[in-house]
Order: sequence, then structure tokens, then C-alpha cells
Amino acid sequence: MDSETVRLFEEDGYLTALPIHGPEAVRGIRDQFNALENAEGKENCSIRLINRHMDIPFIWQLATDPKILDYMELLMGPDIMVLATHIFCKYEKTEKFVAWHQDVTYWGLEPPYALTAWYAIDDSVVENGCMRVIPGSHQHSIVDHGTSNNPNNLLSIGQEIKSPFEERKAVDLVLKAGEISIHHGHSVHGSNPNRSSNRRCGVTIRYTRPSVRPTDDNSIKQPWPAILVRGEDRENNFGKWDLEFLP
Repeated sequence: MDSETVRLFEEDGYLTALPIHGPEAVRGIRDQFNALENAEGKENCSIRLINRHMDIPFIWQLATDPKILDYMELLMGPDIMVLATHIFCKYEKTEKFVAWHQDVTYWGLEPPYALTAWYAIDDSVVENGCMRVIPGSHQHSIVDHGTSNNPNNLLSIGQEIKSPFEERKAVDLVLKAGEISIHHGHSVHGSNPNRSSNRRCGVTIRYTRPSVRPTDDNSIKQPWPAILVRGEDRENNFGKWDLEFLP
């Protein structure tokens, strides 16, 4: 089964509907997120809650969940770093969307390698704008991106793929709350607006290897707060970071 999982990922660039938490655990995580949403406001939860694994325990616990790390080890090897986290919420009846893009385009990583786990806090379905991916698109190099003029594009710097690609091949990554999808940093992906009456909230957890080196050219305009979560870091490319909630 492990070899088949790896084969599918290498062929398609994504895995989906991987179970992580049951109903009781999901309720606890959703309750903690709802409290965070009340404190931060919906506008911040739409796009701005970045790297809160550094100061919020439940996000750190998600990023270091053994089941998620087991999948990452299967796909990327024994040495794993949490590169970043990002909460994405698409609220009901909104035109907000995520344009087609590749994750690592502006991340300033050499080599440009990262894998993303997308954890569903709410059910993520076609009607509320689940993530979509182009199978096999990770097998190509980074393609040309431009800047979208659409103010509803949720991407931080408005990036959007300008090169032609086969959008008709897109697959919807439908998730139940407590499941994850995983996609390669080169996979072309995006998502449609949420025209349903239900919130769609998820946490993206970005992982990379210690052998990857950060460069000065990245979209966040600051150092990546990468932390080793499994294995060994023999490179020390990302420096050392402390979590605010740990003694």
C-alpha cells in the first residue's frame, strides 16, 4: 500500500481524502478555530493568518501530527521541516477565489521543493470552493506567472499562471473535516468561489527538507520560520526558532 501511495503521488502530484482525525477530535479543533476566528475577525481568517503555528498550540499540534508526518516521511524522506502554515477561510456567498498557481514560484527555495498538506477544518466540497489540481502538472518546471487584476484573488501577491495549460483536466479535492490532501509544490492548483451557505476553512501546512536552502528572493519578505519536526537537520539552513507557547 505504501508503494502504491508513492506511485500515485509521483504520477499525479497529489493525494486526497487521507483520514487524520475522527469526529470528536475534529470538533475540538473546530472549537479552537472558532475561538481564534472570533478573536481575529473573519477578514484576517480569509488570508492573513500566516505562521500561527509559532504562537497557537492547536495549529502547532496539527503541523506535528504523527499521521501527517508519516505521510510526509513516505513522500519526502525521514528529515522533515515545517516550513510555514497558513489558514484559508472562504466564507459563504463570496466571490473570493484562488487563481491557478504553483506554490513554490515566489518562495525563494533552492531547490524549489516543498509539499503542502491541506487540513480540512470544515468539509471542503465543490459547492464551497474546494481546492482543484491539474494531475501530473508537478512533472513540469515552474511555469510563467503574472499578476491577476481581479481583487477577489486570495493569493497574497495576486499571482496567476499566464502560460496555457489544460484546465479541463482539473480534479476537485473533496475533503471531509479531519481529512487532508497533499500536493507537490510544482502542482498547478487553485479554487473556485464559495457560492454555498457554508464556511470552508482549512489549514495549509508546508513541509520541506533540511537540504533545501532559502534565498533572499521570497514572497513573504522575511526569513522562513522552518522548524525540524522529524529526523535530523545536518544543514542548519534556516536557523533556529522558538515557539512562543513553549517554556
